[in-house]
Amino acid sequence: MPARSPTIALTGKRLGFLRDLVPTAKRVGVLVDPNAIPESVLREAESAASTMGLQNLVVDATTSREIDAAFAIFVGEQVDALFVGPSGFFSSRRVQIASQAMRHGIPAAYSQREIPEVGGLLSYGTNLTDAWRQVGVYTGRILKGAKPADLPVLQSTKFELVINAQTARVLGLTVPPGLLVAADEVIE
Repeated sequence: MPARSPTIALTGKRLGFLRDLVPTAKRVGVLVDPNAIPESVLREAESAASTMGLQNLVVDATTSREIDAAFAIFVGEQVDALFVGPSGFFSSRRVQIASQAMRHGIPAAYSQREIPEVGGLLSYGTNLTDAWRQVGVYTGRILKGAKPADLPVLQSTKFELVINAQTARVLGLTVPPGLLVAADEVIE
């Protein structure tokens, strides 16, 4: 059996953290940018959700207008929580997405730490500082004469859980003590 990619493994972990925060959730909206998320990640989200007794409602968005329309669908379908897939576009629209989730009272999990920094509930993803450090190490090796083809492929090994406690309170959620302990950062 082939190894699961880190992105796929992270999908299940993010859903698990979301489930810890919203243990009564039954339906989870999944907002995806079809240009940025592989089908394997969607399959993992479905598998992880099924294991947790959750139903997924997947909605694609590639424009700001489609993000607004997706939230209208999530509200109409009465999702209990939201998982936002990784996407550079979503990162650029982080204020819009976090604001929509708050406006509609939908607890949401994200892949980028920047979203809890602007009011999103929680994120779990690659520690970008460490990733940039690795880029610097690679660059240094190349500048010292190493051939890029001879350098090993590295995958991120540092991940961070960020929880916005203020957003949790506004949403009426109690962050379990175990999740607070596991968090790398709690934003007050």
